[in-house]
Amino acid sequence: MKTVEVAVRDASGLDNSLVGVALMRKAFQPHQNGKPGGPLADAGAEGAASRRADSALFAGAMGRYKNPSSHRTVDFDNPIEAAQIIQFADLLLRQVDRAKDRNSS
Repeated sequence: MKTVEVAVRDASGLDNSLVGVALMRKAFQPHQNGKPGGPLADAGAEGAASRRADSALFAGAMGRYKNPSSHRTVDFDNPIEAAQIIQFADLLLRQVDRAKDRNSS
């Protein structure tokens, strides 16, 4: 999940003062009422709920899987669960790549 955090920071251009959940909320802040959203928000997403979901998905991933291990020792004693978390991180990284592609075109 640290790799996801770094990728979001790099893709969004946000500075190092934002970390974890706060970084995700800022990077994926939904577009609302004609106001621009975060640098990785998908302005073309169908419906406001979908745009809010991206922000919640990334913030939740940081809050649940990255922050705890950043602040204390967390034992991942179930190898299947550890592998699933890695797969989830990979899915998030693919979404970051798609956001970068949207922004570059």
